[in-house]
Amino acid sequence: MTVSVAVLREQAEGERRVALDPANASRLAAKGIKVLVEQGAGDAAGFQDNQYEGAEIVADRATLLRDADVCLWVQAPDERALGAMKAGAIGMGQVFAHRNTAVVEALKQSRVSSFAMELVPRITRAQSMDVLSSQATIAGYQAVLRGASLAPRLFPMLTTAAGTLRPAAVVVIGAGVAGLQAIATARRLGARVEAYDIRAAAREQVESLGARMIDTGVNAEGEGGYARELTDDEKQQQADVLAEHLAKADVVVSTAAVPGRPAPKIITQDMVEGMKPGAVIVDLAAESGGNCVLTQPGTTQHHGGVTIDGPLNLASHAPIHASEMYARNLLNLLDLMLGEEGLNIDREDEVIAGCLLTHDGALVHERTAEALASS
Repeated sequence: MTVSVAVLREQAEGERRVALDPANASRLAAKGIKVLVEQGAGDAAGFQDNQYEGAEIVADRATLLRDADVCLWVQAPDERALGAMKAGAIGMGQVFAHRNTAVVEALKQSRVSSFAMELVPRITRAQSMDVLSSQATIAGYQAVLRGASLAPRLFPMLTTAAGTLRPAAVVVIGAGVAGLQAIATARRLGARVEAYDIRAAAREQVESLGARMIDTGVNAEGEGGYARELTDDEKQQQADVLAEHLAKADVVVSTAAVPGRPAPKIITQDMVEGMKPGAVIVDLAAESGGNCVLTQPGTTQHHGGVTIDGPLNLASHAPIHASEMYARNLLNLLDLMLGEEGLNIDREDEVIAGCLLTHDGALVHERTAEALASS
């Protein structure tokens, strides 16, 4: 049985990535899969149609959706496109059901088995399919470049005939994938870097990159390596220590986010007003509300001489590498379902069950169903 996999052209404003780059499309075709690419799907990422060797370029989206066994996307298509998919087809890509309830309803009504890539379990076996981590790597890198371009000073120490320039002081909030990439990038640019994370276990990774961990005197690590709930006194103690370091920072990159929930508010207005004029905050959590109380998603603003940047979809700013990484994540998950007899959705498989959102006309992801029901 020949399986057909379709690559959709992204419709979201500002989205430059494509779900499948030419190199990974060729690898898929080499396995005997029929690859269908919507005309112009890779244009914004820098991939031309003629680069998709072994794939069929399809000009008519309706035909593509009708014929495909699997549809790949970066951001979920609109309800009209999802309604045009054939019943029983598989859709794979980011969905973010908590802010796209109409998309979830369309997936149910069209009886599409959808895999929300942001729900891939955070387990060792699924690391190669972890879209959030791969795209956070790009975002962390881009965030530092934005901070460097917005800051009124250079990052590295320079000794010139006109005198010595001191290195910029950078504070990175959150030592997850994006935060660690931000630390590494700021260090490569020559900045002095400090990092803040409520998990004591992050210290080793932070220091291995040449940054210094901000010690708040509070150990927030609970069972299983997860952060525990802090007391009010502990929260205040952490905030006081962080405020001291922010006051000396030239650039702050904030990366603390919780999938499916609003970002925690870490930087208060008082903290911003305590920072020096010319300082910059790049809030990577802007898409989920921001870590700074003054962040306005999608805008760059000024408050008392401090620049507060709330960028959206930073991974799309480096679309070639972002698309290549994203495509590998998709294909590694798809490999779990491809067999000699075609496609098989094994709901007993921990990875498949963990990111299967809709199936046979129903919302089957329990955690998402509970969250939507309570919202």
